[in-house]
Amino acid sequence: MTPAARIAAAIDLLAVLEEQCFAPAARRRPADAVASDFFRARRFIGGGDRRAVSELAWGVVRQRLRLDWHLARLGVAPTARLLLLARLLLGRGVDDHGRGRQAAEAAFDGSHYGPAVLDAAERRVAAALDGRPLIDPAMPEGARLNLPDWVLPKLSARFGASLAAEAAALEEEAPLDLRANLLRAERDTTATLLAGEGLEVVPTPFSPWGLRLPSRRPVTGTKAYKDGLVEVQDEGSQLIALLADARPGMRVADYCAGAAGKTLAMAATMGNRGKITACDTSAPRLEGAARRLRRAGVDNAERHLLAPGDRWAKRRAGSFDRVLVDAPCTGTGTWRRNPDARLRTRPEDLAELVAVQDDILGRASELVRPGGRLVYATCSLLPEENEEQMERFLARRPGFAPIPLGGLWESLRPGTAAPCAGPWMTLSPGAQGTDGFFCAVLERRP
Repeated sequence: MTPAARIAAAIDLLAVLEEQCFAPAARRRPADAVASDFFRARRFIGGGDRRAVSELAWGVVRQRLRLDWHLARLGVAPTARLLLLARLLLGRGVDDHGRGRQAAEAAFDGSHYGPAVLDAAERRVAAALDGRPLIDPAMPEGARLNLPDWVLPKLSARFGASLAAEAAALEEEAPLDLRANLLRAERDTTATLLAGEGLEVVPTPFSPWGLRLPSRRPVTGTKAYKDGLVEVQDEGSQLIALLADARPGMRVADYCAGAAGKTLAMAATMGNRGKITACDTSAPRLEGAARRLRRAGVDNAERHLLAPGDRWAKRRAGSFDRVLVDAPCTGTGTWRRNPDARLRTRPEDLAELVAVQDDILGRASELVRPGGRLVYATCSLLPEENEEQMERFLARRPGFAPIPLGGLWESLRPGTAAPCAGPWMTLSPGAQGTDGFFCAVLERRP
């Protein structure tokens, strides 16, 4: 594809994303799913061109709040063409051979596969934006920090003077973290095997199983991955599995298992002994989990589809040593990986999710045996889904008591520093270099 054809394809992709992800009446599908469908319908776009088109479109998505501000300041609506034009002009060149208005206008060349030539109104926008910084001193705080207005006071209350640094960290490219599967090989052995395939990794600072690549690299085609030696998993997610402290011989429930990333990690700490049940409300997710479990060599796990009227939980009340609730949440802690989520997520979503979390916690807690533990986790940075959720639960359920992080960490990783202070584990890109996570461990009193 020519550079102009790539820009035309990026404009088409942005239009589809707007319709399906971001518009008020949109289905608000995840952008990666929409992009996957977009490219599947255009198989003539090769791998290198797909990456280039995706980079153009995602550059707009990542900076959409700021681009909207610039266009609103000029009194124009944010069309896909104008958004991409603005992104090219505000701090990003079309290619290595030129920057600025002349190069951006030249990209809209009117060729057979390229975008139509800029009209007079679009040229006026280009002239007004040419040479301006992407982050303008006149911007309100939300646009300047690239945070939606509704979430700004919540994150400000959590991070205080560190808000700007945390917001900047949420914009950085996330590293690629892997978890060494101890059912197959030790971490050092896996690192050596990856190095032999051209992937130089370093140990993660907190997880005893983690290996980190400084930038995203293709891993799923490696022999180490195909043989089940590694799984892609952010270090923060690994630490939640660590805090669950699932041991050999235990009965464990992963109540919101999804594709079973934490199920896999806990099965490894159990040494394939005992029984772990991966539960979810989605059959496709559990089917994907089955493939991962087989590849990892996990044979102490079963899957259970949670459905309305299901009596599975009632029959197993009070029978699990560990119950992990990796609750559905706003996902604000993953915005550096999922930049579209900061545009898709709305205030009403938070209220709905808090109610869902509350309901799930109540049901899952009934599964915990006396003396057993309930582990609650989210990938959210918002207090309503984390600390406040725990406060509400403990007020209603006096039979549960929190296990402070400090003592729990010392028992699991003696002689090492915990990733944070406080009673709960709270992680963020700026402070720990992980995605944003929250984890609370509660014990059911005998």
